[in-house]
Amino acid sequence: MPEGTVPELSGRANTFDYATASGWGNQDNGEGASVGHDQSAHGGTFAWTELNPVWGFVYAVGDLNCHQKYERSWKINGNQMPMCTRDVGIIFGFVVGAALFGWRGLNRWTVRDTFLSIFPNERLEPVYLSDRRMTAMLAIIGLGLLPMAVDGFTQMLTDYESTHLIRLVTGFAAGLVVGWWFSSSLSARTKYFGDDPRLVVLPADARLVTK
Repeated sequence: MPEGTVPELSGRANTFDYATASGWGNQDNGEGASVGHDQSAHGGTFAWTELNPVWGFVYAVGDLNCHQKYERSWKINGNQMPMCTRDVGIIFGFVVGAALFGWRGLNRWTVRDTFLSIFPNERLEPVYLSDRRMTAMLAIIGLGLLPMAVDGFTQMLTDYESTHLIRLVTGFAAGLVVGWWFSSSLSARTKYFGDDPRLVVLPADARLVTK
């Protein structure tokens, strides 16, 4: 993309603000508001529908998904990226989480057992002996989501302003556990065991019991 194609943006989440030159994001919406700004003072109008299809699609996804606040986004070659650093972290983390499960994960009938399958069996034995598999899965997911929730809500409810690094790291952690869980939920299938839970091999010689 040529240098300076994308100016400083600031829109609303879950809506298209920069689809056309007359869109909401390209108006002078005032400075200092929680969303939007005077676009004329931040590099002029921008419309992703005027870009080539590949760039246009990427910026359309960013426009719909993200606030695209310029102060919370990186620039490459003088162009603001289509998503803020937190969303970049979330997407990168999601891909890594999905790849991690693809490398280490196993189908173990239930989502919780499938989710935990990336760990070595010997590490999981205490969890299975105490039957705390659901607790373990929820704790891992909570640990991944909590930092982003704390950082995001603190930023939203107070004068605190996060940094690019913190947004990236907390977004990555959240995306990692979501990608990991999502892959687990897609992979947990009973049909590959002939719908017979006795064929599922679990740590600590545990056995699945259906009710």
